[in-house]
Amino acid sequence: MRTYSLSDFDFHLPESLIAQHPAAERSASRLLDGRGTQPIDRIFKDLPSLLEPGDLLVFNDTQVVKARLFGEKPTGGKLELLVERVLTDHEVVAHMKVSKKPPVGTVLQMVGGFSATLLGRWPNDDGQLFQFKFSDEPHHLMQQHGHMPLPPYIERHQNTADAQHESPEDERRYQTVFAKHPGAAAAPTAALHFDDGVLAALKARGVETASVTLHVGAGTFQPVKTENLAEHRMHSEWYNIPSETVQAIADCRARGGRVVAVGTTSVRTLESWAKSGATSGDTQIFITPGFVFEVVDVLITNFHLPKSTLLMLVSAFAGFEHMHALYRHAIEQRYRFFSYGDAMLLAK
Repeated sequence: MRTYSLSDFDFHLPESLIAQHPAAERSASRLLDGRGTQPIDRIFKDLPSLLEPGDLLVFNDTQVVKARLFGEKPTGGKLELLVERVLTDHEVVAHMKVSKKPPVGTVLQMVGGFSATLLGRWPNDDGQLFQFKFSDEPHHLMQQHGHMPLPPYIERHQNTADAQHESPEDERRYQTVFAKHPGAAAAPTAALHFDDGVLAALKARGVETASVTLHVGAGTFQPVKTENLAEHRMHSEWYNIPSETVQAIADCRARGGRVVAVGTTSVRTLESWAKSGATSGDTQIFITPGFVFEVVDVLITNFHLPKSTLLMLVSAFAGFEHMHALYRHAIEQRYRFFSYGDAMLLAK
């Protein structure tokens, strides 16, 4: 079996193809049907007709929180926190962007009038994240004083508190229509294409739906930096699969249907469960070519960053050469890339 390196997952993407805004309507995005040997250009509204009665769509129902917070050190130096997860009713884990890291125990004054005390690195002294104790309940503070954690490649996103004014578009569209459980620092972007019309058409078609929860972390945007993929340290994310979804998957298998994962986060959740047997917990699963998929049969996904773990996952699912061909076609046909971009439909 071929061994893959980081450079195998690099490609040139014209900057003009990075979507800065969502399509006018969620389901008006384009859909590249990559299930056969030749790609077919479609519209996302076509999806219900491409699935079969008895198939099971599995969505990630996580909700993006206003995880980006601004503040300053006692010295007056500005800083930014991006909350990755809430640990308790006062403690969080976050990325910290600051010119010079403050010492443990420093009390930061945050925009909005609350404080954040630095407790140390997380999950240990070598961790890349930091643990903080907030002066009030974190979800309440983020909702009141936080900003939507738009991806770094969306150019209107600013890095200072005074310039952070979310548009109503981002508040509404960087969130799925079925978002339910707060906790994500990034949207499960393949699910952004679904609207009430598509969901109704799927139901009429006889396609079943179920949900899992994986709180997407900002690490999803981090490119792999080690040429040897085995040396990459995957970020950790929390997931949960309710008993109703476990039963829905069993029923789908019994009737001969296919499990259709909506997005790479749903794939990571389902395959983490298959590998560990745990329906809830943390996962650091890193899926690269050669991985054996045990649950997912069909995948709906967006177009991903060069050298990203997500590009490696879809290459593992649909085949390395096939994915390269699909990406070449997408660039030639000027598909829109990344979070607000278009989608593709894949089968293993």
